[in-house]
Amino acid sequence: MKEILFTSCLLAAAMFTARAANKIKVASFSTIDTEIVQQVGDDLVEVAALVKPGVDPHEYEPTPADLRNVSDAQLILTSGKHMENYLNKLQEATGGKADLLKVGDHFSSLKMKPNEAEDGVDNRGVIEDPHWWHSVANVKQATKIIRDELIKLDLADKADFERNANAYLAKLEDLDNWVKRKVAELPRDKRKLVTSHDAFQYLARDYGFKIEAIEGVNTETEPSNRHVSELIDDIKNQNVKAIFLESTLNPKVTTQITSETGAKIGGSLYPDGLGPTDASTYEGMMKHNVSTIVDALK
Repeated sequence: MKEILFTSCLLAAAMFTARAANKIKVASFSTIDTEIVQQVGDDLVEVAALVKPGVDPHEYEPTPADLRNVSDAQLILTSGKHMENYLNKLQEATGGKADLLKVGDHFSSLKMKPNEAEDGVDNRGVIEDPHWWHSVANVKQATKIIRDELIKLDLADKADFERNANAYLAKLEDLDNWVKRKVAELPRDKRKLVTSHDAFQYLARDYGFKIEAIEGVNTETEPSNRHVSELIDDIKNQNVKAIFLESTLNPKVTTQITSETGAKIGGSLYPDGLGPTDASTYEGMMKHNVSTIVDALK
């Protein structure tokens, strides 16, 4: 009996060691992608989360240590939709051996005009909005895309990936229903949202908001005096009650807008991915953003 028990323990240890050795090594440059691949891959993946919660992905550049992590990866996850400007560095770090999955490139984009960079300069080009994760429907689609990529890399564990993905998709469905109920507390004529930078167009599309932004699609875009003046007029004309900020916004602009419009500061939002504390998960981030918006505008 002792010999049987000892043999069983040895077999279990061997299986655990083999499973650990066969983990898919993933390097993720998106906090949203990181959560998805951890949920779908569970203990079958080893994830290096290189863009951390709270880091501005618009300004992020991979460090030499990050590139060393990438060199061992079998799968590289990025947001896509031109969020990252360092893809060549990632491919060079792996010698082209890793699969590079630009998740957001696999579903349709919202197109938008960038704000003017400065007075007198007219930027008429149309760009893709890279902030796709503010649509729960997009995150569902991203979950299926990452699931299929993991299956491609490890067909033997297909059933596990599918089961994990289905469980996460069920959570996302519950979250989508919660968002719809919360937004329904706000009459449609009050769904007017002024944010620091233009990151919530997918949220607006899915849940019926009209959005104005102080800065452009990325946080490096400084608002022109003319844009701020026009925005102040819009806030007054539409009787917008609150504006929502990020720490990156010039406080002089905030002071000018609030003092001239009477709009209050509705709170801080997480536009560029996961954040600390209550926004450290996708569900937490969405609930924080939606609750902050609805409660301030009611």
